[in-house]
Amino acid sequence: MSNWLPVLIALAATAWALFGLWAAGHALLYKRDPRSALGWLAVCRLMPYVGPLIYVLFGINRIGRHANQAGRFPASAYSRAPSGDQLETELSSRDDHFIRISSQVAHRPMVEGNQVETYFKGEDAYAEMLAAIQRAEQRVYLASYIFKTDKTGKQFIKVLQDATERGVEVRVLIDGAGELYSLPRVTRLLERAGVRQARFIPLRLIPPSLHLNMRNHRKLLIVDGTTSFTGGMNIGDHHIADRHGKTPVVDMHFRLTGPVITQLEQAFTEDWHFATDQHVPVSDTDPAKESSATSTGPAACRVITDGPDDDLGKLGLVMQTAISAAQQSVRIMTPYFLPTTEMIAAIKSASLRGVVVDIILPAKSNLRYVDWATRNLLWEILRWNVNVYYQPPPFAHSKLFIIDEHYAQIGSANIDPRSLRLNFEIAVEVLNDEFALQLSRHCTEVISHSRRVTLQEVDSRSHPIRIRDSIAWLFSPYL
Repeated sequence: MSNWLPVLIALAATAWALFGLWAAGHALLYKRDPRSALGWLAVCRLMPYVGPLIYVLFGINRIGRHANQAGRFPASAYSRAPSGDQLETELSSRDDHFIRISSQVAHRPMVEGNQVETYFKGEDAYAEMLAAIQRAEQRVYLASYIFKTDKTGKQFIKVLQDATERGVEVRVLIDGAGELYSLPRVTRLLERAGVRQARFIPLRLIPPSLHLNMRNHRKLLIVDGTTSFTGGMNIGDHHIADRHGKTPVVDMHFRLTGPVITQLEQAFTEDWHFATDQHVPVSDTDPAKESSATSTGPAACRVITDGPDDDLGKLGLVMQTAISAAQQSVRIMTPYFLPTTEMIAAIKSASLRGVVVDIILPAKSNLRYVDWATRNLLWEILRWNVNVYYQPPPFAHSKLFIIDEHYAQIGSANIDPRSLRLNFEIAVEVLNDEFALQLSRHCTEVISHSRRVTLQEVDSRSHPIRIRDSIAWLFSPYL
């Protein structure tokens, strides 16, 4: 045995060296950002044993999932009904070009006849969501990144169980990493309750599934194909002030009715098929035609899905295009702000054109290293007269994107690499002056009790703080 030991050690060393070469080669071939590729090459070569393993766990950010293009709507389509139609009057010549670009990126039509209602508190959003499930007669589709098993979570489990028992088709999709935020895991409680559930990319060693970065961050509830909810809220007591003591999380959620629900259902069923390999039939109604016949609300809407598959980069591209098209104002509210260089350039360009740009951030998020990284890049936009505000506690997890008080995006995505490159996210474009103005007024109210960040404040940081912030920023592509 002793004679074979050197041979085994040599074979193991050779195998590990080849593994390191493979990891470095993979980063070189598949990383789109040269800085990211160079960083991973350094990790793989300078840390010969640990580096390649770190790359496999955190660096491979694409999966072999292709969107079901047969179920997608024509890339060139957006609802353009006959003369006199509401969408015709809302689309002006200045934004028609932008909407067409968005159509090409999203591969879904802009559909009219939708109603969007805003909830600023978890208490209100959860009450409506629970009531919708209780009224369900045909189907309930629910997707959440985090679904805690606290008091709020158990309320949802109970109404989902009741719906299942009365014959409603219930499907619950939970992210494989997000379910670990609470014990006992919600999937176990749902299984015991007889509720059909699935995990999106569960973390396991056998068979190996270690895609730690690629998480399903989407939040969706769709009931009977007539009522839907989306936004930034997960399910748990942390969104209800009186259940979470001194550290609640402030967020926003939205109720949508109208033809856009078909697109939300499609997004859910694609995720369900990926997680379970089960096909779920969806309505084959063309929402562009349906919208003109069943207009019930003033908003034109479209769903944009984004993720590390065929949808990679779509949401960031649409945001950059919208900022570039802005003429009066850009308002962004986000808990994490680590934009790409392209988005920073679009923001600076908008400000130089005279557009008022407001960026609203929490004074302190739940991820301090992200706050440090953000502070390191703020000078780049502050020097071009972009307004940056820190809103006081409690931690604001809200995500809003508003252009010219006319166009808005709502959904699950933050302005950071994790949302725009790594996670599966969902957003809804809303074209409606009244709705966009409501969200803009909310931003104005938040700004009224927030602190404006100045370039002098950022430049006056001490050298130790600058170094800490710079190191955090250096790792921002991986945060």
